[in-house]
Amino acid sequence: MNRLTKATLMEFPKICDPRGNLSFIEGTRHVPFPIKRVFYIYDVPGGETRGAHAHRQCAEVLIAVAGSLEVRLTDGEKEVSFLLNRSNRGLLIPPGTWRTMHDFTTGTVVVALCSREYEEEDYIRDYEEFEKFVASLPEEKRAIL
Repeated sequence: MNRLTKATLMEFPKICDPRGNLSFIEGTRHVPFPIKRVFYIYDVPGGETRGAHAHRQCAEVLIAVAGSLEVRLTDGEKEVSFLLNRSNRGLLIPPGTWRTMHDFTTGTVVVALCSREYEEEDYIRDYEEFEKFVASLPEEKRAIL
């Protein structure tokens, strides 16, 4: 099993009501980690790409709470893409996975739930450095990050 097989779409509870729907997320209950940080991305100009990094230790769940976008993930060998377009669905991204977000529709808002607080040293922002990071891992760690 590699990291990309651990990247999964997750459904969150949805309470339907004629006055509007409600979804909620509880750390360790609906996501596989305690939530340590939340941030959101919005007002992305047309044609822009976000992400283009990996984390050494932090896992994330991305949710398009408004609009839609495509998220492309790679483990350095294989690549998969996910369309995020439902506010009660999130994408779990395990550590050690390079992510790129693109094709944002107008008005898209993405919420990120993180397993760790912000630590600049956890980020890998250069793809060649990412490839070296993955190659430096023992074989058993490559699959379970």
